Amino acid sequence: MFSLSLYGDENKMAELAPFSLKDAPALIEAVYPAQKISFEAQKERKAGAGQTLTAIGSYWKGRKPLILVRSVVLGTLLPQSMDTEKDLEIFEMLMGFDIESLAKRALIQNDIKPSEIAANIQLRNPWDYFSHNIKITDENFSEVEGLQFPLSGGYLQLRLLWRRDIAESDKISVIKRYLETLEGYESRASLCKRPEEVEQNWLYSHVWKKVNQHFLHLGVNASCHQELVEQLGLLRYGHCPKVADTFSGGGSIPFEAARLGCETSASDLNPIACMLTWASGSIIGGGKEFQVQVQSTLKKIGKQVDTEIQELGIEFDDEGNRAKVYLHCVEVKCPQTGWMVPLCPSWVISLQRNVICKLIPNHVTKRFDIDVISEASHDEVESAKQGTLQNSSLVYELEGKIYRTSIKTLRGDYKTSDGKNSSRLRRWGKTDFKPDRDDIFQERIYAIQWIAKDTLNSSRQKTYFSAIKKRDVENEKKIEEILSDNIEQWQFDGLIPDMEIESGYNTDQPIRERGWTYWHHLFTPRQLLIFALFKKYILRLEDPKLKSAVLAVYAKSIEWNTRLCRWATSSRHENQVNTFSNQALNTLYNFAVRALPNLENHFLIDFSGNAIPIGNEVFVNNIPASEIECCADIFITDPPYADAVNYHEITEFFIAWLRSNPPSPFKEWTWDSRRALAIKGSGDDFRRGMVAAYKAMAEHMPDNGMQCVMFTHQDTGVWADMIGIFWASGLQVVGAWYIATETTSEQKKGGYVQGTVILMLRKRSAGENMGFKQRLLPAVRAEVKHQIETMLHLNYEMKGKLGEPVFNDSDLQMAGYAAALKVLTSYTHIGGDDVTSFALRPRAKGEVTVVDEIVQQAAEAANSLLVPEGLSNDTWQKINGIQRFYLRMMDIETTGASKLDNYQNFAKAFRVEDYGRVMGNMTASKAQLKRIPDFNSRDLTDSTEIGASWLGYLIIGLQQILNEIDPQVVIGQLQADMPDFMEMRPILLDILTFIENKAPEKSTREAAEVLGARLKNMRAFGQ
Repeated sequence: MFSLSLYGDENKMAELAPFSLKDAPALIEAVYPAQKISFEAQKERKAGAGQTLTAIGSYWKGRKPLILVRSVVLGTLLPQSMDTEKDLEIFEMLMGFDIESLAKRALIQNDIKPSEIAANIQLRNPWDYFSHNIKITDENFSEVEGLQFPLSGGYLQLRLLWRRDIAESDKISVIKRYLETLEGYESRASLCKRPEEVEQNWLYSHVWKKVNQHFLHLGVNASCHQELVEQLGLLRYGHCPKVADTFSGGGSIPFEAARLGCETSASDLNPIACMLTWASGSIIGGGKEFQVQVQSTLKKIGKQVDTEIQELGIEFDDEGNRAKVYLHCVEVKCPQTGWMVPLCPSWVISLQRNVICKLIPNHVTKRFDIDVISEASHDEVESAKQGTLQNSSLVYELEGKIYRTSIKTLRGDYKTSDGKNSSRLRRWGKTDFKPDRDDIFQERIYAIQWIAKDTLNSSRQKTYFSAIKKRDVENEKKIEEILSDNIEQWQFDGLIPDMEIESGYNTDQPIRERGWTYWHHLFTPRQLLIFALFKKYILRLEDPKLKSAVLAVYAKSIEWNTRLCRWATSSRHENQVNTFSNQALNTLYNFAVRALPNLENHFLIDFSGNAIPIGNEVFVNNIPASEIECCADIFITDPPYADAVNYHEITEFFIAWLRSNPPSPFKEWTWDSRRALAIKGSGDDFRRGMVAAYKAMAEHMPDNGMQCVMFTHQDTGVWADMIGIFWASGLQVVGAWYIATETTSEQKKGGYVQGTVILMLRKRSAGENMGFKQRLLPAVRAEVKHQIETMLHLNYEMKGKLGEPVFNDSDLQMAGYAAALKVLTSYTHIGGDDVTSFALRPRAKGEVTVVDEIVQQAAEAANSLLVPEGLSNDTWQKINGIQRFYLRMMDIETTGASKLDNYQNFAKAFRVEDYGRVMGNMTASKAQLKRIPDFNSRDLTDSTEIGASWLGYLIIGLQQILNEIDPQVVIGQLQADMPDFMEMRPILLDILTFIENKAPEKSTREAAEVLGARLKNMRAFGQ
């Protein structure tokens, strides 16, 4: 560990000495407040549109939370000292996690009521802080004024207010004392603003005295993060630290690194990723003056487009009301009756206002007229919820008879000679923008949401729904005529796309399901006209930087108005959902088309809430990671991996609109997804591409440089692949942490994982280092043991001082992996095989490599040390995976950490085949084990994991006790079922004592006490 004593008298101010920290271990290699960062990362995610960078487009879902990026940059620059607790204290202060910062954040949030404070803390003279608004008579004045805090009894009803003349510092002091009464960081931070939402100089004003004192011996004298980062960079690298991200994606990594004051470069193969990264730095971080310029330009263009739309009259009815949303549906001819039938999964338009559609047969046209009914009855709404699209089939009633035809039959789905799915739909041509008369799928508008004429300019507009009228049909025809006359010229001018949809995993869907072959086919004529008008005025802008900024916003608005935008209604509101709400190209049978007034909030963006000037410009380059040219001290990357979104396909949606005559700096980029070069999927190509990328990064960083790699922890096979990649790239793992970065919701069950692994790497030492499996395994176990025991010791120390540990079980588990990988990746040869050749060679299906085996050994070594509180080490070593899982999670549940990712991770770690069998609830944020009384007989047969275990037998015994069966009978049954009963009795007793202390329900605890007492008092075998 890096020692302070190397720098002499720590109370004497030293001069900043370049490279004096050149070989110092980074703090993040040893300590990292992962639990607190996890909570703050999820808090940031849950902010939704309130996140800093989503204003320029939320369609790139892979952005890592800014708070996570900040922690990595600081943790990589900060050095270790001999005082780990002090190091951690300084780190948390710099992150805004300390109690003083929390009090400031809580003050701005203003969620803590004075009455809550009064009920929780003792104040010497509470009336120095609070006043009350009850009328006080002379008789009771002294009684009220003499109250002692905390309040109790009837006085809890006293309404208190902060005194208006109270000093801010006094308020913060009181809030701080209140927060200290709350248990755990999450309960405190949940009452606070996020650190980035608070004015930075004020938030961190109390930090710098302690920070400077801690680093006095190094000559550090900082008054803001940017100064500290620059000085730490000088001490480590001889200059302001250079940070790079070669998979920049949505741009959160380069943005936050630049905001901290690092010299930052970013690159990505995908030009849309480059655009978002550039826009993050140039618009969000570009300063108020440029933001005002962008906003005024957006308003000017919006006004120009609005003028043209109004002159055309295509969004108005005969009374002057203006359209807000047009609801479209697909219409298809029924092969059984010859009738044209509209396809829609539900005919409910608004649950909030009880508005529905009703189909009325028209025997003359053999088509259904569609009427819109407002204020429908409950029964009518319930009936309308069942539309004509049911379970992927057309279903409708005509003259009392139900007709049903599958969509696959209507489309004419079939398999091609090479086994691919296809259909007999006509493929649309380059100048098509609507279905031909003979196409299988037609389209029609079935309802319109209108803005009442007299509220058009009001902040509270009145809206209503109506059926289609003659004027509406005429408006659509006018638009179609405009498109017919201009589409070829507009495509040539770059006003609308002329780019074909290339076949792919995601992009085959619109081709097969609709016959759409060009990207503009995903837009109705009305949408094409509106976006063409916007593009016309954007291209007339002369300032290249301003034009690029407006184009980035324009791209965002395009995603909110396509044939793939579904209409959603609930009891509270109705709205149109964006195209990439689930990162796919899902074709719809009914969809919503925004009129201009409803599109403006996605084009006329107010950036004032996101004005965060960054001191350093982010240099962006559109190149593959393997072709980087610039050097960096720190590489922070969130690379593609086996379960990644196919951004190289779906971003072609945006490329099609932006690729024609782009301004600078966009014009220097390649406006093509370059699918062949994209690192994607898994397997041999994935590994080769990743090795080339990380080898290039290693070659472009100094010997004391560091890399941070973030990836989703989903499959242990990905672990092995990633390790092989770093191995072959000349990198050595020096640390690993687990961060819960994703929000939890019902939609994120199953394959979705809520955590991110943070791997820290350095260059591997030069020279050959031969390793052999039989020597590696003992070294791995020893390193794992040392790492976890060190962390457990720090946990014990910090829990005694702060009331909560630093590391949770996931942190310890990841540290175990890191310790093993640190040993493993230090070698250049394993068993005589060169690690690069080993990492790149093709893998046989189901093959277990030495890496897989060692990673598993590391997991088992780590898990053997994670003994739940209250269980003996001997018992822990003797029980199997399912028992470890159940008892470990029972222990974790007592701390309230019942999140699904905990269960997922430990099920994998303990090699549980089906952890769902012992789960009572698998809801993402409310996960919990099945309670002991809730197991049924099928759960506990000898064919199940839990049923065949010692714990399984005890669960049956406890259920019998709960059913008032004589304990002696229960003991006899255990003896009969367990041939090694007497030998196992100490283990059974230990497990029962654990259950007695940990079970959430009192009845189970009492049953465990009864059964345990009987086991202890057995005098002879057979009793």
